[in-house]
Parts: sequence; structure tokens; C-alpha cells
Amino acid sequence: MSELNAFLVEAANDVESELEQLLPRADVEPVRLHSAMRWSMFAGGKRFRPALVFAAGEVFGAERSHLRSTAAAIEMIHTFSLIHDDLPAMDDDDLRRGKPTCHKQFDEATAILAGDALQAMAFGAIAEDETLGHDIRVRLIKGLAAASSTPKGMVAGQQLDLEAENSGDSNIDIENIHRLKTGALIEYAAIAGAVIGGATGGELIAIHQYSSNIGLLFQITDDIIDVEQPSEVLGKTAGKDVASNKATFVSQLGIEGARKHAADVEARAIAALDGISADVSLLTAICRSISTRVN
Repeated sequence: MSELNAFLVEAANDVESELEQLLPRADVEPVRLHSAMRWSMFAGGKRFRPALVFAAGEVFGAERSHLRSTAAAIEMIHTFSLIHDDLPAMDDDDLRRGKPTCHKQFDEATAILAGDALQAMAFGAIAEDETLGHDIRVRLIKGLAAASSTPKGMVAGQQLDLEAENSGDSNIDIENIHRLKTGALIEYAAIAGAVIGGATGGELIAIHQYSSNIGLLFQITDDIIDVEQPSEVLGKTAGKDVASNKATFVSQLGIEGARKHAADVEARAIAALDGISADVSLLTAICRSISTRVN
């Protein structure tokens, strides 16, 4: 197993353990709601955002125990967004992480409530993390609110994405949409880890530039593999973006154009790490792995 793969497995195990402690058991009332939350939270997934928290935090010397709650909180927000994104009123998807989506397995009302609960619990997880000082917790909560909401966060990006669907407008700022919808939470994950690790000044600027670019890179590759990979590999419905006439990097640039753009963004992300004097080999490897992923 490569060093990166070993790190990703360890990071996933750590955040799974933390989430197991934070989420109510499935046999606690209301049972249907808690079962739905756990269905989506423990359905698999790469746990990419928590891994970024751990990777960036450890670059600056943070202890793993100080990073776990924030990593779990970000994964709760991410999962909440997936539950709501899959709803009939949004992307109307039947498959997520190779399993029926939350509203298909349970029902729409329960899925909405499961997402609502995970969103609220995410902020509580950070607020109650006594391994961190009060000022750090406030800073992290404020950052998570900005990254997940509006006007410069995930929810704003989702709204812009919905408005762009079937619009026929060739001048849509696709990069802005996905820097918000996908990139904002990825960017926050790396910055949160760095903040917990005590990064300051130029180091935080470098992490911001790095994570902003890998957030964009993640979405470009997502658009490419949505066209190239089957549902069995993706774990979600393949070709859904094309079928829904979504504005994507592939629809605007074509496959080869999207690949070239991805290579340019990857190079910018790696170059940003020159502003950090510590060992950034893990962050570099994470960036490069995004370009080669197939799901």
C-alpha cells in the first residue's frame, strides 16, 4: 500500500470512529430519523474532506486528536448536502455511493430531516470540542458557516447550479459556480486543519491558494468521470449531468479542454505549496491523486 493510500485509510477510520460516537444510535428514538442519518453517513464514500483536515493539520504539527471533531463536522455537512442534493426537487437521483439515496430508502420528509439534523450537529461537534481553545472553536464555526451557506459558500453554489440547468446560456461562469458548490467546503477543510495546527500569515495564504485550486480540480475531474465512467464505478447515476443539461466543464470545454484545464489547475495548486517551508509531500500527493481518480 502506498504512503498516500495508507494515510487515507487511517484518516477514514479515524473520522468513522468519531462519527460513530457523535451520531445517535439507530435504536434511539426517533428510530426512523436516526436510521436515515446513519444510512447516508455510513454508506461509504472517500472521506476526502476529513483527510484534508488531517493532512493540512499535520503539516503544521496538529495532534490528530485535535482534528477529529472538525473533520467529522465537515463530513456531516458534506453528507447533509448530498442528501438534499439527491432530492426530487434538486437532482432527483436514485443512487448514491452505490446504494439507494436517502429519500429512496426512507422517504422525502425523513431525508430532509436527516439532512437538517446532520447540518445542526456539525456545528455542535466543533462547539463541544474541548481539545480546542474557545477562540479557535469560534473561528472554525464561523468558517464552516461561511463555507456551507451563502453568499460565498456551498448553498449559494447549489442555487447558481440549479439556475444554470437548461438555461442555454453559454456565458455562465461555471468556475464560480463550482468554486462555491464543491470548492468552498474542500477549501475550508484544508484551512481548518491549518488553523488548528497554528498556521499563520503566508502559510494560511498558501493553504488557501492550494485548497481553492484542488476544490476546483475535484469538480473538473468529477465532470469528466461523469461522462467516462459507468454507474457501477461511480457509485451514482452516470451521465446524469448530460441528461439534466447541467452546466459543466465538459459541456463548456469538451473532454480534452476539461483535461487541459484540470492540468493547469493542478499545477497552480502544487505551486502554491512553495509558500510553506514544512514537508508538504502528502498535500502534493493528494492533489495529484484527484486528477487520476475514477470515482
